[in-house]
Amino acid sequence: MVLRALIAQRGAEAVIPCNSTRKVIISHDARAYRLRNRIERCFNRLKHFRRFATRYDRRTIHFLGFVHLASAMIWMA
Repeated sequence: MVLRALIAQRGAEAVIPCNSTRKVIISHDARAYRLRNRIERCFNRLKHFRRFATRYDRRTIHFLGFVHLASAMIWMA
């Protein structure tokens, strides 16, 4: 509950599904959760590239170029 309150305090909506065995079920937006999960999975796949995870590139433009390249490689796989 503390995490949900902190998220609400910042003006965001918590899309955290609660445990099915919980006595008091807290509803969540299933569509928003699905979309958020898709983004999380994308970032997890990007982190498999060492260059992305450790951010070797000093310039932002070089880092962004590699993000585009890695994203294209993931999309083609």
